[in-house]
Amino acid sequence: MGKGVARLLLDQAERLRARAGRDLVLRKVVVRDASKPRPSDIDPQLFTTDFCGVAKDPSIHVAVELVGGVDWTLRAVLDLLEAGKHVVTANKALLARHGAEVFDTARRYQRTVAFEASVGGGIPIVVALSQGLAANQILALQGILNGTSNFILTAMTDQGVSYADALKEAQHRGYAEADATLDVNGTDAVHKLAILAQIAFGISVPLPAIERRGIAELHEMDIRFARELGYTIKLLAEAWLDIAPGEAGQPARKLCLHVSPVLMRHQTPLAQVRGAYNAVHVVGDAVGDTLYYGKGAGQMPTASSVVADLIDIAVGRAQRTFQTMRLWGGRKTDIDVQSSASVRSRFYFRLLVADQPGVLAEVARILATHDISISSVIQHEALDEHEGDVVPLVIMTHTARTESFRAAMAEINELGQMVVESIYFPVAD
Repeated sequence: MGKGVARLLLDQAERLRARAGRDLVLRKVVVRDASKPRPSDIDPQLFTTDFCGVAKDPSIHVAVELVGGVDWTLRAVLDLLEAGKHVVTANKALLARHGAEVFDTARRYQRTVAFEASVGGGIPIVVALSQGLAANQILALQGILNGTSNFILTAMTDQGVSYADALKEAQHRGYAEADATLDVNGTDAVHKLAILAQIAFGISVPLPAIERRGIAELHEMDIRFARELGYTIKLLAEAWLDIAPGEAGQPARKLCLHVSPVLMRHQTPLAQVRGAYNAVHVVGDAVGDTLYYGKGAGQMPTASSVVADLIDIAVGRAQRTFQTMRLWGGRKTDIDVQSSASVRSRFYFRLLVADQPGVLAEVARILATHDISISSVIQHEALDEHEGDVVPLVIMTHTARTESFRAAMAEINELGQMVVESIYFPVAD
């Protein structure tokens, strides 16, 4: 990312001057290891390991943080703000965990924090929510926010490969780190969803309040069965605002959030997002449905958002927006964060059961006791990879309360005919 930002600042100086109304001059590049090889076309005198010297340099007005991580970065960002620098950051984990402290410090020292690149890479979703959709009450967000997971799911869907092979290919192409845990277990998407919730709903959501399921448990047979039913599986970060009549005539506003694999009909726009791309579907009460799509990571897409923030700070737009929105400002809100277990949804679930009479009837009985009705059933031949007569039983339900569905799954998992625990995912119709 840092190389991309430097490239834009150095190679497109005239274009940026025209957009910003002044020169954007790259003064210093702080690095950890001065001996590491650097691009030959960048003046070596720009590189330094002296962070404190940069923080104290009065000729530097804006600092761009692209280090990543949280602990050292938090201290560095606070020091830069206290030293009178505006800060541009792409660090979603930092803002999701310490947004209140960072923004309080910025306000105390009358500085600005800009963070377009923290969510969606090159997609201008932050400015869309904070400015373009400012007239709306946001009602719902659905986002494919992690390119690594989306690449893996696309490979499993389009090429029929296993999760393990798709992950290896993502790592080979540079879409996934050697340790891709935070991507595939949903943590990265949770951080980004927390940031979007702050902008869209004005509420600081504790990270544990966002239920998280990743894609590591996803089996290729579920991809195949979903396709037979007319669905594609995507890892979605979702937030829903429910507005209902409350006490004394005041509306009760409840917000539910989660990150989870979700079945989506093939023809829906988010189901068509392929590879390492990201997309965010936003519903506003005035504008209705909107969709934002583009590269969610990569050197130049991220640099595009970072330099856009630099231009906004140079023009003065970012400062006004920062002061007006009061993000992470502890403002009062009547929105109550609820568990996603309270959401009503359709569900897909797959059982591996002994091929015996009466299994389906017993499953249907348990679902009925929890007021859950069956929409469709697929039962295939016995699986070769299991010893004995084991068959996959795939069931789609009608709409049910998530909490009730999970209770039913717990009972079904106790049945003697079950070979392994059931696998289930919500369905977005």
